Amino acid sequence: MATPRALVIVDVQNDFCEGGSLAVDGGAAAASRITAFLAEHASDYDAVVTTQDWHIDPGHHFSDHPDFVDSWPPHCVAGSPGAEFHRNLDVAEVDAMFRKGQYTAAYSGFEGHLAQYGDAAGDAGDSATLDDWLREHHIGAVDVAGIATDYCVRATALDAARSGYATRVLTGLCAGIADDLGPTYEELKGSGIDLA
Repeated sequence: MATPRALVIVDVQNDFCEGGSLAVDGGAAAASRITAFLAEHASDYDAVVTTQDWHIDPGHHFSDHPDFVDSWPPHCVAGSPGAEFHRNLDVAEVDAMFRKGQYTAAYSGFEGHLAQYGDAAGDAGDSATLDDWLREHHIGAVDVAGIATDYCVRATALDAARSGYATRVLTGLCAGIADDLGPTYEELKGSGIDLA
């Protein structure tokens, strides 16, 4: 019997797509590709989950003079239009949403907590973590897609592998920041993560 597998869709939000405050080239197209993929493959997964940057007061993560390494322009402020999922992403098949980064920088979805549908302002700080939820649903393998390949997708995949999940990054369903994603791919492969 196949290991139960989840699709983890990382941070496909307005601020990370064209026109957003921290836009990644190809973000909107990645959202469309994920939606098309779900239309064909949602039934292949035992669960589909999303993550969202959901910043309330993340301290030095926000800066008026960002270095684009540890500090960034304000983005994905909790409850703002920029924090909403991009319109090209159809979340109808999503089973759970996890919000991260309320009071700190948070790149990995495994730093997120379960959000309730319709809870626009809540920070979900006391609810189940992504790891808790996946284990509760007997998930043993994850596919990771989303934005940005070399930041939050990378961090989520690395944490998934460290947590014992058989992990695969669906590179065609991601958008990255760096012109050369080779080093990111090598790091992922070196951590036992499959690329597809």
